[in-house]
Amino acid sequence: MTILMIILAVFGGALLSIQAAINGQLGSKVGVFRCAFLTFSTGALITALMIFYFDTGEHQSLMDVPKWQLLGAMCGVPYIVIMVFAVQRIGVAVSTVAVIFGQLTMSMLIDNFGWLDNQTLPFSINRIAAVICLGVALYFIYSSNQESDNHNS
Repeated sequence: MTILMIILAVFGGALLSIQAAINGQLGSKVGVFRCAFLTFSTGALITALMIFYFDTGEHQSLMDVPKWQLLGAMCGVPYIVIMVFAVQRIGVAVSTVAVIFGQLTMSMLIDNFGWLDNQTLPFSINRIAAVICLGVALYFIYSSNQESDNHNS
């Protein structure tokens, strides 16, 4: 089951890169906020259909959960808007690796300190090395963009 979840997460990441590339192009034509609105309104419609057809209804109501947990829904808006801006200026690869760097760094802080009611998973040498490696990867991908820009000028 763990391998399946990792494969699904990798697939989800691939879809985010495709979404970023498409939204970067769409945002340059219709505007960043219209692009974000289309993303969320389409997503809301698809999710509503999935709830209607597939949800068992055996969950708590949104009104019964701690209210701070509802704030997670707001995190997607800045992400989409930032990615539409960033992809147009620095490309899909740099934008995506930068997002993953931010995700990994924040995820490790959440794990280490058990923030947001999550279990505690302490820092380790391997985890810290992973963040450093990803930071180095971000540097190299960004640098290759700069070299490419210099050759094209």
